[in-house]
Amino acid sequence: MATLREIRRRVTSVTSTQKITKAMKMVAAVKLRHAQEALISARPYARKMNELLRHLVIKVDPSIHPLLLEREVKRVVLVVVSGDRGMCGAFNGNIIKAAVDHLNTHYSNLLKEPNGVRIVTVGKKATDFFLKKNYNLYAKHIGLFGNLHIGHARTIIQQLTDDYLKGEFDKVEVIYNEFKSVIHQRVVVEQVLPIPPEQIQKTKDIHTLAQVDYIYEPSSNEIINVLLPKHLNFLMWHVLLESSTAEEGARMTAMNNATENAKELISDLTLSYNKARQASITTALVEIVSGAEALKKAS
Repeated sequence: MATLREIRRRVTSVTSTQKITKAMKMVAAVKLRHAQEALISARPYARKMNELLRHLVIKVDPSIHPLLLEREVKRVVLVVVSGDRGMCGAFNGNIIKAAVDHLNTHYSNLLKEPNGVRIVTVGKKATDFFLKKNYNLYAKHIGLFGNLHIGHARTIIQQLTDDYLKGEFDKVEVIYNEFKSVIHQRVVVEQVLPIPPEQIQKTKDIHTLAQVDYIYEPSSNEIINVLLPKHLNFLMWHVLLESSTAEEGARMTAMNNATENAKELISDLTLSYNKARQASITTALVEIVSGAEALKKAS
């Protein structure tokens, strides 16, 4: 049985841990609110961009733009978005496991080829894992979420777009955690390149759009050449925002659970301490009474 001193030390240690987890929960709650605000504020831009692209795609031949043209898939890049830090429950573990399962399920043949599958990691946790497992790492981006801004998304997608147009690979996908609620994040796999038509046309009826005609200056083809890279920039920015929001939600939940567990542990330790203290007092009383009885008999 643990001594009173050991129990007191454990209570002190768990109490200190509880203070840390409670503080981390509060910090995560503030960051979550800011991340949600950024996510919501980006929606009007995305809505208008998609509306314009949907209308333009109807009027142009997809085969004239290399970012829309499907190719035979011989080389693939998978962008894996994780966090830079832990203490967020199964957030990082889920995304890494899902990425590995996705590769093994859909690209098992390409994994055997020298450059059949290449990985782009966003976040330290994914980078450490795929480096340790000797995957073909194409690029890595660490430390973005400490000061996240749209320039990070532009850097990531610009490299991928340039190399895709050069023919370095035939398909780009991204896997990330989508924020659903504080206690729920959903792993999502999206095709980035070539841009799938349903990604642009998924929220509006094409026939309704076709009834509205606009005069574009310059031509529709020239405008879509400018808008598609912007669309990709915003797509990656949305992915980073979703992942950042989901991470802070997961961290807030994990720290809340840790705080509650610490509270229960402190309660159990306090009960054990009181029982041990009561036992020691009872033992001392028994010894006193026994000593007194012995003195009476001796006299």
